[in-house]
Amino acid sequence: MEETITPYQPPRPRWRPQPIAVGMAALVCLVIGLVFIAIQVKALYADHFQQQYAALVLEAVERAENARNAVSLLKRLAPANAPMAAASQPDYQQALNELRVRIAALDALIASSPIPAPSVRQQLPEKATSIDDMKRTLAATEDYWRARRDSIGADVRARTLRVASVLAVLMVVVAGALLAALVVFARRHRRLAGLTHRFQHAAQHDAMTGLPNRQQFLARLEQLAADRTPEKCAVLFIDLDGFKQVNDTLGHGVGDAFLIALAQRFRQSLRPGDLVARIGGDEFAALVSGFGSDSELAGIATRLMNCVGETDTQMGLALVRASVGIATFPDRVADHRLLVAAADGAMYEVKRSGKNGYAFAARSIPRA
Repeated sequence: MEETITPYQPPRPRWRPQPIAVGMAALVCLVIGLVFIAIQVKALYADHFQQQYAALVLEAVERAENARNAVSLLKRLAPANAPMAAASQPDYQQALNELRVRIAALDALIASSPIPAPSVRQQLPEKATSIDDMKRTLAATEDYWRARRDSIGADVRARTLRVASVLAVLMVVVAGALLAALVVFARRHRRLAGLTHRFQHAAQHDAMTGLPNRQQFLARLEQLAADRTPEKCAVLFIDLDGFKQVNDTLGHGVGDAFLIALAQRFRQSLRPGDLVARIGGDEFAALVSGFGSDSELAGIATRLMNCVGETDTQMGLALVRASVGIATFPDRVADHRLLVAAADGAMYEVKRSGKNGYAFAARSIPRA
């Protein structure tokens, strides 16, 4: 039975929401939420108006009921043996007219309602003639408008709760949008900081060997000399003898590999706090401070020369050696700005004397 081999499929990368997408979604939700709140607020204003109108109708019903009670009371006070006498009494007629006015005012108020509602006259029975019929009609009108007011109140509470819920959600959405904006800002800031660091590193370091360049070397020298109590420092200028022959015969690729390997050895040979830089094509310089004597500088120069010889031997070239010029501040060179030139001059003295060695710069007389 043959076994089926399933080809390997790399796992799919997990989808992660991007801050910009989150921000756009939050903005859309915010706009929708604001539109919804605006609609609800408009409806709340309408409900509030209807609540006030229902309260006015209930007040009108109460006034009509009071007028009906007055008519009913005057009718009961009439003598029992003269039921028609009450109708001829001025007080009774005045109360009856007041009832008619209240009923008419109530009907006019109901007719002006923003939402159609049955009037008092529409609710009266067809053959209603007694005060009791009017009482039942007013009670029905009061129940209708009280129920309507309570329904509007429940709707107001429900809308208010919805608005509060949407506001709470919008607060979360706005907080999420702000968080997304902060994430975007942090990422861009970190990216910009990384680019700035890389640009700064590239401006102060040699691209091939990774060593500090002339600019950083001179800045470090200025920093040492700017100290109020500057300690002694020295510049060791290193020039490679025979390196041009490597490039001409073996190619620039071999020459570049030689420089990279030599730079690594230079770093390892110097003491902590000392600096080695690539000044030019095959020229290097070391900045040394805190040394005790010229013999210590001579030992450092010897180690640097050995680095060149070891690299040459490791690569099997038998071509490259080093000439080193040494200048010290402030004993040999009174002006630190002349240290590099003085060390370069001492290095050329070594070349004129046969190369592959080191020499100290002559002492200079400080200017008066």
